[in-house]
Amino acid sequence: MSDDKETNAAAEASATADATNHGSAAATATIEADLGEQLAAANAKAEDNYNKFLYAMADFENYKKRMERQLGEISLAGRKALITKFLPVIDNLERALAFGTENEGLKGGLQATLRGFENVLAGEGIKVVSLKGLPFDPRLAEAIGTQPAPAGIADDTVLEEATKAYVHGDDVLRVAHVIVAKSD
Repeated sequence: MSDDKETNAAAEASATADATNHGSAAATATIEADLGEQLAAANAKAEDNYNKFLYAMADFENYKKRMERQLGEISLAGRKALITKFLPVIDNLERALAFGTENEGLKGGLQATLRGFENVLAGEGIKVVSLKGLPFDPRLAEAIGTQPAPAGIADDTVLEEATKAYVHGDDVLRVAHVIVAKSD
């Protein structure tokens, strides 16, 4: 009977071990499933955070480009405003040279000063637009008067320039003030 007890005990132990192993396998499968779900959720969140990071970096790059462009525009507007303030000085130098003087030293000084201003304008990309003899262009000139058209000159032709037009690329810094030919 002791052999039967041992056999029964061994069978019970084996059944318990099988149940434990079966229960352990089920528990392991549940844990693995939970871990798989947690890993998938963590991967999804990591991917979402990475996408948010990429969007933030793209927004920041766009912000930097926009700020650089705006700062460039502000700088250019400031330079244009300063140059525009110097244009009457250049006009006065040209008038002084046109007046004529017997003093060669004074004339040479005025010419050197005018060339200095012209070099500064050229260095900034500013161009003088001479309209004398050309058809009147309201984008580049403002008519301050009219004169009868001389023989051979068409109406709306610029006869004289009181001040010249200055442009920077396609931007007009200052329009010319002109006298235009008009037949009576």
